Formats: sequence, C-alpha cells, structure tokens
Amino acid sequence: MGWTDTVIWWHCYPLGFVGAEKTGTDQVEHRLPQLENWLDYVINLGANGLLLAPIFASKSHGYDTLDHFRIDPRLGDQADFDELLAQAHRRGIKVMLDGVFNHVCVDHEIVVRAKAGGPDSAAGAWVKWVGEYVRGFEGNFDLVELNLANPAVQDYVVTVLNHWLDRGVDAWRLDAAYSPGAQAWAPIVAAVKKAHPDSWILAEVIHGDYIEFQATSGVDSVTQYELWKAIWSSLNDRNPHELAWTLGRHAEFLEHFKPLTFIGNHDVTRIATKLNDPARLRLATALLLLLPGVPSIYAGDEQGFTGEKTDGPTGDDAVRPRFPDEPSGLAPFGADLFAEHQRLIALRRTHPWLVGAQLQVVGLSDSGLGIELTSEGRRLGLAFNFSDQPTTIEVFAQPISLGPVAWAVTD
Repeated sequence: MGWTDTVIWWHCYPLGFVGAEKTGTDQVEHRLPQLENWLDYVINLGANGLLLAPIFASKSHGYDTLDHFRIDPRLGDQADFDELLAQAHRRGIKVMLDGVFNHVCVDHEIVVRAKAGGPDSAAGAWVKWVGEYVRGFEGNFDLVELNLANPAVQDYVVTVLNHWLDRGVDAWRLDAAYSPGAQAWAPIVAAVKKAHPDSWILAEVIHGDYIEFQATSGVDSVTQYELWKAIWSSLNDRNPHELAWTLGRHAEFLEHFKPLTFIGNHDVTRIATKLNDPARLRLATALLLLLPGVPSIYAGDEQGFTGEKTDGPTGDDAVRPRFPDEPSGLAPFGADLFAEHQRLIALRRTHPWLVGAQLQVVGLSDSGLGIELTSEGRRLGLAFNFSDQPTTIEVFAQPISLGPVAWAVTD
C-alpha cells in the first residue's frame, strides 16, 4: 500500500486563505508562510495531504492564469513556495497543486499571440475559436479555452506539470478536465507518468462516464461529484434510497479506480450551510471519512464553517474566506466537530484498506441503511439512521439499534 492509498487531503484555497487582494499585482507579498503555521494543524487533524487551489500568477481568482511557471505575487515568490513544500514534506504531508490548463486568462501571452496570428495561424491553433473570436470557457470571455488536442499545447502542459513535479510536488489536480475530454489528456498523462511514475493525477470531472474518462485519460482518480450530491441531498430529504443508489455506482467505480470523495470544496456551498438540519452534519462527515475512496476535507469544514455560493462576481467569497494567521485564532465553536473528524480519521487509520474496499448496501428502508465494507477477509459495518425516530438496522446479520439521526460502526 503506497502513499496514494493512505493520503487524506486538506483542501485549501490560498488566495482567500491569506486574504490576498482580489486582483493581481506585480508587488510581491510574502503571504505563503502563513500556510506553514497550519501544517501542524493538518497533522493534528489526522490528514497528511495539502491540496492547494491555484497558486500561479493570475489576474484575479487564480483560475485566470497568466503564468504557469510563476508563483502569484499576492502569495509570495518561488522561495516562499519552496519553503512551504519543504516544511510540508518534513511533516510527511504530500502536496497537490491545482493545474488550470483547460483555459487561461484572456491576457495570457498564449492568447495574445493567438489573437495576433488569427485562427488559421500556428499561434492561433493553441486556442479554440468561434468564428473569428477566441472561445470563452462556459460563457466567461475572460477565460479563453486552450486547444488541448494540439500536440504543441499538450507538450506545453507536460512541461508545466513536470517542472513542478521536478521541484518536489507530489500530485496534480486537473481543473475542468471534463471540458477538453479524456482523449486530450491521455498523451499528457502518459508523458507525465513516464517521468514521474509515483505522482498522483486527479481530474475534475463533474458529469459523464467516470469509468470511461479514467480509463481513457489514464488519470489516477476523478472527483466524485455524484456522491457529494447524494450525501447532502439524501440527508436533507430523509431519503436513504437516493444514497443507496449512488453507493451502488460508487461500488462500480471502485472496481476501476479510487475516486476522490468530498462533501465540500472551493466551488460549492459549505456542507454546514447546505444541510437543513445541523444534526445531520455528523452523518455527512462519517460518510466522507469512512466510505472507500480518497477523502478530501475542505479547509474550514472540520470547524463547521458556513458559507453559501451564489451567482455573480463575488459569489465565491463566502466559501473562500480569510483564515486567522494561526489556528489559535479560530473561534471555539468548531472544537467539537474538529474532534469528531479526529476520531473518524483515527478509525480510518486503523482500517487503511477502506480506501479500496468492496461496498454493499444492506438493510435499506425509509428510515436508514447499512453499509458492509469488506476486503480480503477484513470487514467493517456502518449503520445510518436518517429519521427522527429510533430504528434498528441489520449489518452483517447483526441488528444495530440507533437513536434519531445517528450512525454506528461494527466489525
């Protein structure tokens, strides 16, 4: 079992985390060291991976990249990142970077050259076009889509990925990987894996055939948005049947790869806000940390942070807040939920085989469901009561009595 089977990610959006300006600047502000203050917190939580949202020079929110080889001056410089990476590795924390390659800022030099050359030029072939106009990503005209079917663009992406892996980074998240499609990523992933076989490559896939995408692209994992939706939706609707159906899909995925599981990230409403009953947050957390897959905890969710994602220019601000300079600055109200995360992660650490366990739903009713997890003679049972009344759920032929909105574990 390698590091990729035992990693638990703590997902951080650095620009918001350190309170950086909303628009890019050439003035270097050494803010990355603030993240070093949180590395022991990550270890204390029980996690051992740091997933960083974009840290490269950009015009505003990080997903409008201007330079894939330069640290955003609002965060610091290369020396700041090298030190953060070194400090993380000294603690046994793996580091994943967010690679935004489906699109770049309209002011990126690639786009400037493409516009100057036009759609029929060699430079123009680096981006996608709609007639005589460069194509904006999902209606955002400030984000121009790269043509990842172009071998020259593929070589460029490989160069960026390998550059940072050569510097010691352990993993990559491929933002909006679903957009160019799996075939476009296949030669990129193959080239990177040849140079860095121990690296871990995660693709952001929101919809479509996860199994086909993973097999065709060669990535190690994809984001499990189906399970994310089913967890909060089934808990809100008191509908275990929705979760049971999705867990059947999840079991199929596990036969091919280990999905990245999550109940929060930088693009969605906080789980503590999404759930209409705060008592159900414990059930959501248990599902995240005990189900098979590679868990990712969005920074602040372990403290019960709230925040709603809305449409508009400032719609992400509530889910990408500034954090205190050090963990000691956190409000005390999140201590109990943090401790719950610690207990669940400790339980998972004693059963590391859960990452790829076989999964079967049992005892399904309108009140709740049981989950049997097995692997090579090892087993763990989970029981969840979705209702506001006591119930009994049978797992491994053993009846488990549960109070309202509660969960239990048995082996």
